[in-house]
Amino acid sequence: MCGLEEIRFAAVLLYQPHYQGNMAFAGKYEFECDENYDEFVKKIGLPSDKIELGRNCKVVTEVVQNGNDFTWTQHFPGGRTMSNSFTIGKEADMETMGGKKFKATARMEDGKIVADFPNYHHTAEICGDKLIEISNVCGIVYKRTSKRIA
Repeated sequence: MCGLEEIRFAAVLLYQPHYQGNMAFAGKYEFECDENYDEFVKKIGLPSDKIELGRNCKVVTEVVQNGNDFTWTQHFPGGRTMSNSFTIGKEADMETMGGKKFKATARMEDGKIVADFPNYHHTAEICGDKLIEISNVCGIVYKRTSKRIA
């Protein structure tokens, strides 16, 4: 969430369950806002040309879910896509936002998808109609909020 609306939204969530079971992630989400982008991407070593391309980028994240199997695709302006497929609890081949390939095991913790990337910790959760992704490296927390569009 971004701004004062977060407080009102949190109050509404107290009276409504925000995690809706195993299929809560399926859908399409469009970038709405982020926090600490520049600090985070510099810390993880993204080159300046990729940093500039990603700033305020209207990424559309598409999540296809079949039980514990996920395909998580990011569609970037200009037609570029990046996709990771994984099964909760099983090691999978993944790719970082910088294009590095690695192996990771995604897990589910308190309704959040959690994965450890090579140099940062990443979580994703659904809050109402928002996809909230939080990445942490050495105390620098990057938060990206996307709104459900489908």
